[in-house]
Amino acid sequence: MELRHLRYFVAVAETRHFGRAAKRLNMAQPPLSQAIRQLEAELGAELFARTTRQVQLTPAGAVFHDDALRILKSIDDAARRVKRLADGCHGVLRLGLTGSASYRQLPRLAHIVKRDLPGVELEIHPDLLTPAQEKALLRNEIDVGMLRPPTREDRIAHRTIAREPLVLVLPENHPLAGEPEVGMARLRAEQFIMYSAALRSVVNDAVVRSCLAAGFYPNCAHEVGEASTQVALVAAGLGVALAPASVQAFPLEGVVFVPVPDAESVELALAWRAEDDSPLLRNLLTTLAANDVFVGHDDIQDIEEAREDHAN
Repeated sequence: MELRHLRYFVAVAETRHFGRAAKRLNMAQPPLSQAIRQLEAELGAELFARTTRQVQLTPAGAVFHDDALRILKSIDDAARRVKRLADGCHGVLRLGLTGSASYRQLPRLAHIVKRDLPGVELEIHPDLLTPAQEKALLRNEIDVGMLRPPTREDRIAHRTIAREPLVLVLPENHPLAGEPEVGMARLRAEQFIMYSAALRSVVNDAVVRSCLAAGFYPNCAHEVGEASTQVALVAAGLGVALAPASVQAFPLEGVVFVPVPDAESVELALAWRAEDDSPLLRNLLTTLAANDVFVGHDDIQDIEEAREDHAN
């Protein structure tokens, strides 16, 4: 049985006339009548009761009509799904997140995707620092990363979505907790809670540079793997931390945040494989650019130029 036979059958069933059905199908009537006869022979049942004046469905034809409509609808739906996927309007995007990115930037990005790309589903991979996201991108384990540059791999392209100053995270009973701001030099004697050196954290590097610029090297009392753990240890009174400002969106009792004017800032960026030319990724980047998500990039042109530069 061929798919065209089902469409021919449905046309005759709906028009109750071979001539009108042939006209709808843009074909001659004799081949249509022959195709219906072939279908009936294959099924071993008459589908139509024919007279010189009209064509009616037989009981078997009525049952087959319902099944034919269901089959054709299923095929048409499948074709639409494939087209949406090819057009980048439907599919799953695997998104990696650095710890503190989820506090402020993820809700905004997810809202935009849900509103403007309703056929796209985000699969979240949380708590991945920049080096881990780079590896995941190159291994095709994620499609997009929300990470902190610089990246160390030439095959990864990125665009900045936020620039955040480092803020001081203190236990609420710390002597500096009531200050309107704190200079780096006043942190010389503090015990710091930092990311593990093995994680090669971009935030760690910014903290160390800020301390060195003030004339000292940070005394690391505890190492952590996640931003939430870092803030929890501060709340427990085990030390202080310098963290991106977005960490302030993490509600935890017993912690205060104080600006540090002479500390460095860190960037948050969206990253992807430079050679990835999938329509789904392009639609995401175009949509985010249209919603002014990228800092200093008004449209997708810079993204396309970056891809072309990488290809050359």
